[in-house]
This record gives sequence, structure tokens and C-alpha cells, in this order.
Amino acid sequence: MSDPAAALRVLAAQLREESTPISPHVVDSAEEPVFGPLAAAGPRAAAGPAEYALVVEAVREGYLLHYGEPRLLAGHDPDLALLAGDYLYALGIERLAALGDTEAVHQLADLISACAQLHTEGREDQAPGRWRDTVRAIGGA
Repeated sequence: MSDPAAALRVLAAQLREESTPISPHVVDSAEEPVFGPLAAAGPRAAAGPAEYALVVEAVREGYLLHYGEPRLLAGHDPDLALLAGDYLYALGIERLAALGDTEAVHQLADLISACAQLHTEGREDQAPGRWRDTVRAIGGA
């Protein structure tokens, strides 16, 4: 994948091909990715902008499975949504670690933790700003 804007299409294709309990529920997203291309545009992501976009969009989809409306899954039950969300968090972190960017791994893990805390405390309205700031930092902006 060379186009950061294709991150959701690439992620959907990967999830379909894996033959997991998630696979039958994968749909194509009508949305264009936002956070992945934002990370990909930063200087830190210059060596692999499309991979950074995919990583961020995988974690974003995990977040949406936990707390919102997912873009890539439909017709699933709440238990599968929770497990799929955890899987996508792990997928993103694993791929980022494979890039050797330990600082970005730390930032993304902190984002996942902070969002869980914000939702637990009823401050989920602060999550979008946290996402934006963290994704810019991951890209090196």
C-alpha cells in the first residue's frame, strides 16, 4: 500500500482475508480516513506513510468498536465488537512496533488508555481532541 488515503480499504481487505470471526462482518467504509492520513503527513512517518496511516486507522477502528459506530464491521454482536476492538488495537500496535518506532507505540498506547479513562469518566467529548493531538505527535508534527 502506498496511498495513506487507502488505509481503510487495505484494512478491510486484510480483515476479510484472515478468516477470523470478524471476517464475515467486514464491510467497505463509505468514509474516508482522517486520522491515518494526518499521521502519515508528518515527517516522522516519511519512511512509511501508508503504514502509519494503516496503523492509526486500525487503532481508530478498534476505538470505534468499543465506543462508537465502526466503519468496517456490521451485523456483529456487542461481544464480538469488544473482541474485534481489542484485536484491532493489538494489530495497530504490533505493526507500529515492527516499524521500530517505540515512541509512537508509547503514544498510541497512552491514547488507548486515555480514551478508556475519558469514556469511563463521562468525558468522551474530549476524546476527539486527544486523538487529533496524539496522531499529530505520532506523525512528528
